[in-house]
Amino acid sequence: MPINILMPALSPTMEKGNLARWLKKEGDAVKSGDVIAEIETDKATMEVEAVDEGTIAKILVPEGTQDVPVNNVIAVLAGDGEDVKAAASGATVEPKADAKAQSRAEAKTGSGEATGSPEPSSRAPAPKPASSGSQAAQPANGHARIFSSPLARRLASEAGIELARIEGSGPHGRIVARDVEQAKSGKGLKAAAAPAPAGASSIAPSMSDKQILSLFEDGSYELVPHDNMRRTIAQRLTASIQNVPHFYLTMDCDIGRLLSAREEINATAPKDKEKKPLYKLSVNDFVIKAMAVALQRVPNANVSWTEGGMLKHKHSDVGVAVAMPGGLITPIIRNAETKTLSAISSEMKDFAARARARKLKPEEYQGGTTAVSNLGMYGIKDFTAVINPPHATILAVGASEERAVVRGGRIEAAQIMSVTLSCDHRAVDGALGAELIGAFKTLIENPVMMMV
Repeated sequence: MPINILMPALSPTMEKGNLARWLKKEGDAVKSGDVIAEIETDKATMEVEAVDEGTIAKILVPEGTQDVPVNNVIAVLAGDGEDVKAAASGATVEPKADAKAQSRAEAKTGSGEATGSPEPSSRAPAPKPASSGSQAAQPANGHARIFSSPLARRLASEAGIELARIEGSGPHGRIVARDVEQAKSGKGLKAAAAPAPAGASSIAPSMSDKQILSLFEDGSYELVPHDNMRRTIAQRLTASIQNVPHFYLTMDCDIGRLLSAREEINATAPKDKEKKPLYKLSVNDFVIKAMAVALQRVPNANVSWTEGGMLKHKHSDVGVAVAMPGGLITPIIRNAETKTLSAISSEMKDFAARARARKLKPEEYQGGTTAVSNLGMYGIKDFTAVINPPHATILAVGASEERAVVRGGRIEAAQIMSVTLSCDHRAVDGALGAELIGAFKTLIENPVMMMV
């Protein structure tokens, strides 16, 4: 019987994707592992591999199609020995309203089938960078999918434990059998969610689209539809500012020593065969390193809030905001406290180039313990940034400028850079936040301290 190829979930939060390009055409034979298509998520363009062998009988979703819901049939594969024409003639698009509607329907029926395999004959291609092709998505409510293995779902059902309450230890938080076994003994269970306030679900935006459009004359504007990235940014940051209690701490840093050290390091950088320097440090490279080391000096601030307890991270994984067409993305410098400035610089240049080309892998931008957002290159003096959960902090960095300061009763000129630390008050209180930004100031003003 024909095998349905479904739109895969390439990340735990993906609900829709754009089918950017087909790399196989109708009539082409494919083997397991062949790259058959490129899918655009809200953050990156990713290659998708086939998981079955056969012949592409029918492509149902043409390349260039946007907002294809996860689990929609995008093509049909005729298995070995199967009549390709017969498989193609019986192929039809089976649209599903959207991932959330599907989640609600499955929650009511308790079906909870695997992502990419809602029926025995329907299989989703496996994404190349991440193993989400083997992940399973079971909706626990109308708002999110819960990734779990078939065995874990069966064990949880037999034990009478809701999957929504189990902490997953697999890739991307996927729930596996060992997590269910731990949950049976009371370990690895999330705290029960508090009931939503009465009327909370009925809260609506201050103005509807229709009301906004009515304020402007027809023909005086162009309506540009939101792409997946812009929608995702809007949803996540709105949720962050509504659900995370932010507070802000600002300090001025004298980076005169840093600028001198940077100039000297860049001037003495080794050259390649073409006499070009192997690295060129930026002020932001020093900022990343200083933030990473500061978190090691103030480990109680290197945390993530969860309802069940505080996650205290051993390493400083620093996300760095990178602007790209239509939005931004935050690739992560892992274990930044252990890396040299030149290594951080090289890694950031690679991340920035691939981010703008939408070629980052999910593991390169998901997670992290803090973030840095630098608008100094745009001449911004200071600003506040919105925390990106699961981070508990984010550092907003402004431009350095020559300002008058008083030293020993005398007015002198100094290169001052203003930074503002946004903190999640649930995880980092005022005194702890002040300690962290103070540690950052000490390091950024004395860059030699980062070297030891």
